[in-house]
Amino acid sequence: MSVFDISVETVNGSEKKVNDYKAKAIIVVNTASKCGFTPQFDGLQELYNKYKEDGLEILGFPSSQFMNQEPGSSEEAEEFCRLNYGVSFPMFAKIDVRGKNAHPLFKHLTKAAPGIISDQVKWNFTKFLIDGEGNVIKRYAPKTEPKDIEDDIKELIYK
Repeated sequence: MSVFDISVETVNGSEKKVNDYKAKAIIVVNTASKCGFTPQFDGLQELYNKYKEDGLEILGFPSSQFMNQEPGSSEEAEEFCRLNYGVSFPMFAKIDVRGKNAHPLFKHLTKAAPGIISDQVKWNFTKFLIDGEGNVIKRYAPKTEPKDIEDDIKELIYK
């Protein structure tokens, strides 16, 4: 199974295939609007602005599994990101990113790029880098700032 075999739900409830992002470098990130790492939206948006024309896509997935730090609806989460951080990369419907109800995308990502202590996503703003062929290249901890993964992005985009 490839990441490109998985479908996700958009904020408006329609289905989107991850395959639509084939041949791009992709960052998948679980997000929350009331988290200490929420300011990372600025850095993610900066990366998106800088590299989207060269083939970077960022896919944001709100989740409220960590201390209910995404309490609103999917629509409210998207609006918060757009209004407060100028987010223009795609945000998707709220999902579970860990546990028995974890979305298949995150089940695949955590299996392909397990964590140090546990395969589970440990907190908001865990980031996964995927190449244009659907290979999970690397997993980044929530505390890893977006600017610190720029070299890995450039290596995928400009290879």
